[in-house]
Amino acid sequence: LKSVYKGKISVAIAFDSRNNSRQFAHFAACVLSAHGIRVFLFDKLMPTPVLSFAVRHLKCNAGIVITASHNPKEYNGYKIYDSKGCQIVPKYANEIIKHVYAVEDLKAIPFMKEEEAVATGLIKSIGDEVLDEFTKAVEKQKLYTEKSDLKIIFTPLHGTGNVPVRRVLRDMNVSVVKEQELPDGSFSTLRSPNPEERDALTLALNQAKKENADIVLGTDPDCDRVGVGVRHGGEFRLLTGNQIGALLVSFVLMMKKAELTPKSTLVKTIVTNELGANIARRYGLNIVETLTGFKYIGDRINHYEETEEKDFVIGYEESYGYLVGTHSRDKDAVVASMLICEMAAYFKNRGKTLVDALEDIYEEYGFYLDALDSFTFSGKDGAQRIKAIMADFRSRGAEIFGGLKAVKDYGTGLEGLPKENVLKFIFEDGSWLAVRPSGTEPKLKVYYSVRAKGRNDAHERLDTLRDIAGNIIKE
Repeated sequence: LKSVYKGKISVAIAFDSRNNSRQFAHFAACVLSAHGIRVFLFDKLMPTPVLSFAVRHLKCNAGIVITASHNPKEYNGYKIYDSKGCQIVPKYANEIIKHVYAVEDLKAIPFMKEEEAVATGLIKSIGDEVLDEFTKAVEKQKLYTEKSDLKIIFTPLHGTGNVPVRRVLRDMNVSVVKEQELPDGSFSTLRSPNPEERDALTLALNQAKKENADIVLGTDPDCDRVGVGVRHGGEFRLLTGNQIGALLVSFVLMMKKAELTPKSTLVKTIVTNELGANIARRYGLNIVETLTGFKYIGDRINHYEETEEKDFVIGYEESYGYLVGTHSRDKDAVVASMLICEMAAYFKNRGKTLVDALEDIYEEYGFYLDALDSFTFSGKDGAQRIKAIMADFRSRGAEIFGGLKAVKDYGTGLEGLPKENVLKFIFEDGSWLAVRPSGTEPKLKVYYSVRAKGRNDAHERLDTLRDIAGNIIKE
């Protein structure tokens, strides 16, 4: 086959620990090579944020990572990144999908044998040099290096986080969960490798109790999300994504206060609560909201780099994804793990836990309570049922929910954002509720964010909202 691009176009490809991820990555490399596209292929499993970094570091035109992130073992996926290392947004993804659907015969797709592609220089193996440079870039975000006796338990949940996370924590006291240290695409010690769920961290929490540790970290298979457990009052409390985000915003801005400018900006998604944003406002930051999905945050970073209108400081979403710095254009559990541990060390040196620090934030900004309900509608009728429920919320929601300040229908295209099937009901007291279909599973998701003076009021308010939303969905 004649080379179409003659190596002028290049793509970086990475893969995680899932079953067949390596094979899929090699297949993709051979298809690209058959079209004359040069491929930089990682020779071992690698986190998604490292792939994002690699695209720019190697000056590639695009990137691919084979992963299903935190989803159960039955899943796998194919993420595509642009030339800046940002996962592509829908307007580009939709164009690619058109070409996918146009393929009528899989056997007709050009394919070059890997040995030939390597021999002709179209496939080049990536060793440790890119990870080394990524590690240096992450460590530029260090904020606190004072010695501490903080004890950390870390589990990579059989995924890609083992090497990079332990690298950036090498100067701290870290114990790894041996049963979950090595790659395992079947996730044999887990129901699901999702650090948002308590049972994914069970082994780590048990080990933390035995070793009298202060903090537990768990990263998902492609190491772009991190869950956190904190010893407080003799027991371990798991922090939510919103709580970790608010703590990171407070810590990062406190430590970077002298560097902040009128251009300094926090970017969050529309289903992330307002606590971190309110903290950032006190520091004078610009607050920018995006649709759900870190690709939109990465897209904002790309835009700011091109226009210089704002400076990205921190971005996060409620689903345990965080980024400080612009070395990656996707959420990065490596830099987040490093900063979370620095933050925990900072407070431990002052006689506090991260739970104490969070309570201090609540004392100043009010109490926030968040929850997420997922409703599964599988089978042939699932998509139609979800569509009908969304229509029901659109037609009746404003009448059913009392004390509304506004209803935002992002399906119409709001605030300069692309159209997306999301409804957000905002209440006078600062609480809100959002409804959206999942982008990856046959689920309808309902997000709740309650703001109140105290815990009891917040829980009562949350229960009321859940009852109302649940009744609409189950009718």
